[in-house]
Amino acid sequence: MANPRSAARFLRNTFRPVLIRRFVTSLREEGWGMATAKARIYMGMRLRGEALSSLAPSEAGNREGETLHGSWLQLAQGGGFHVSSRRIGTAPRLALIGDLNLPQCRKYRVEQLADFWRDQGVYCEFAHYQDIPRALRLMSTATHLMEYRLPVTPLTEMLRYEARRLRLPILYDIDDPLFSVSAYETYGNMAEVDPGMKAHFLREAPKYLAMMNGADVLSLSTPGLAEHAALYSNRPIFLRRNFADAKTLKAGTRARTARVAEDGLFRIAFASGSQGHEADLATIAPVLEAFLAGGSDRRLMLLGHVDLKRLPGALADKAEVAAFSTYDKYLAALARADVAVMPLADDIFNRCKSAVRVIDAASVSVPAIVGPVGDLPQMIRDGETGVVADGPAAWAAALEMLSTNKGQAAAMGRAARTDLETRWTGQAADHIISPGLIDWVRG
Repeated sequence: MANPRSAARFLRNTFRPVLIRRFVTSLREEGWGMATAKARIYMGMRLRGEALSSLAPSEAGNREGETLHGSWLQLAQGGGFHVSSRRIGTAPRLALIGDLNLPQCRKYRVEQLADFWRDQGVYCEFAHYQDIPRALRLMSTATHLMEYRLPVTPLTEMLRYEARRLRLPILYDIDDPLFSVSAYETYGNMAEVDPGMKAHFLREAPKYLAMMNGADVLSLSTPGLAEHAALYSNRPIFLRRNFADAKTLKAGTRARTARVAEDGLFRIAFASGSQGHEADLATIAPVLEAFLAGGSDRRLMLLGHVDLKRLPGALADKAEVAAFSTYDKYLAALARADVAVMPLADDIFNRCKSAVRVIDAASVSVPAIVGPVGDLPQMIRDGETGVVADGPAAWAAALEMLSTNKGQAAAMGRAARTDLETRWTGQAADHIISPGLIDWVRG
């Protein structure tokens, strides 16, 4: 590293835009500690030469987005560039290429979808978009391409161009309004994060929209997100909700079975998988403060990314904190709760939110109290598997009802688990996946 040219090359390769975007995404979704830990590990690997690959930029200046240029030129010169026809009449094969860096996104939008299609008799394999050899191999035998959560970059444009050369129909899938300046600019949670992060997300929004509008059809995770996307795109839009897969149900059963003995406390869980959700918790903070003050046996469990310094002292003083960790450890902590609360501030971004936290709670037989915002109320049978609380009085009444009758809370939790198993698993039902999307893949 003493050689100035080597040092400069190391810095160029380490601080590539794609790696900076990955760090910012990890920072938002996993927090400063996890993001910097990953960065330290990666830097160490690069210094040892372990992170280098044949896909990294070479001294000649190769870029990932130019990987296929030589092959394209040869095909064009030999008259073999254009594929004569689609693979019509063959069994559908779905190549799923996306950003697989975020564990929750990979679980709900990639891995479980691949399992769903296999259960439907459709061959489906997935690849991280930066794993160029695997992505190209999957595309070479596919009948359809699905892109997940990708912005326009030289690399994604190259993959898209190759898909068009192969005459693959393209589906674009996304589960947050990453394409929406209006959603980000009015998102209350952005007030809780570094202004530079918000500026970055606003700059990136047009890149996501460009990818969306370059696809043939779109799939969105909630009706609210589909409605908002229709303001930006005239592409056909299908719904594909998140659901509970077999791994989630098994993990929930393990966590519930291993739950520690009852200690007489009534625990309210609030989980946050990314930065900034203190703004959501603030919408019911006065209700929680009054409730916690009503008994010495009442506790607030904070799971994941919550900054105690941003909370009122009355909440912080009665809080039990479980930091962001693995999914299994998260479920183990959640299983100790008597009820999970899921407030959302009413803004465009939150109206697009899915019910993954309801899925998590139901998997460990914990009932949820949710507000009217987002897709969460759609997974609740009000008064049976949880409570839909619209306004402070309704939140207060729900907490008092469940705390004074823990048997009822437990019964609601069991009903939520049963509902999850019977209604919210990977089935080809209209409320899970639009029939038109299944027809599109099969057609």
